[in-house]
Amino acid sequence: MSTGLRLILDRVSHAWKTLNVLDGISLIAEPGEVMVVIGPSGCGKSTLLNIMGGLLAPVSGTVRTEGEIADDCLNPLTYVFQDFSLLPWRSVRDNVALVLEQRLSAEAVAERVRNVLALTGLTEFAGAWPRELSGGMRQRVGIARALAVRPACLLMDEPLSALDAQTRDLLLDEFVTLIGRAGTTTVYVTHNLAEAVRLGQQIVVLSRRPGRVREIFRIDRPLSGRSADDPDLKALEHTLWRIIRDDAAVAERELIDAPS
Repeated sequence: MSTGLRLILDRVSHAWKTLNVLDGISLIAEPGEVMVVIGPSGCGKSTLLNIMGGLLAPVSGTVRTEGEIADDCLNPLTYVFQDFSLLPWRSVRDNVALVLEQRLSAEAVAERVRNVLALTGLTEFAGAWPRELSGGMRQRVGIARALAVRPACLLMDEPLSALDAQTRDLLLDEFVTLIGRAGTTTVYVTHNLAEAVRLGQQIVVLSRRPGRVREIFRIDRPLSGRSADDPDLKALEHTLWRIIRDDAAVAERELIDAPS
């Protein structure tokens, strides 16, 4: 697996007609690290991720990458969304293979699918249909499909938010292992602060709209060395909540006080 690209945003701004969404965002996602982006609802997190991935052009500012892309990388910037988007008429194996079939030989596809199913713990479910899987298992297939192209940068937009709390907690533990093994640069958007402190090596806090970088926290600890009940991470989670709560409250007051 590639060690990832460096993803650089320089003074990125965006607007929807007259509504300013993002204002002067400058960030660097380092190779092989996990950058988590959090902030109050409506602050432009998903818009920022779409700009990073090239799905949306910013009104101003630039996005660029640095570093070599490995020869086995089929799609440098690859998304995982909260919607599983599995084809119901294809098995787990064939859903993962779909992104490879037009690019690789049948033998290479079979080998890569075999490897990524083993990595994600899906080998025994290779022949299962999506309807036979739980929500957590379907999202695991979505992750396997993304990893199969061996991306240089993985862009994840609230991938656990559609799951129930118990499934989300279980899958989060697996994410820690999977992302650590993959070694790819990862940008992870979430509103869940427990996810942020478990996964983030760089946590970017955006302000209320228009989204600006309010604070950046670094956690210089391997993902494998973190736990859900770590007191330092719990303390950081509370700090993040205080920052976001204050911004959300101000945004609400601005809406209430606006002239009718």
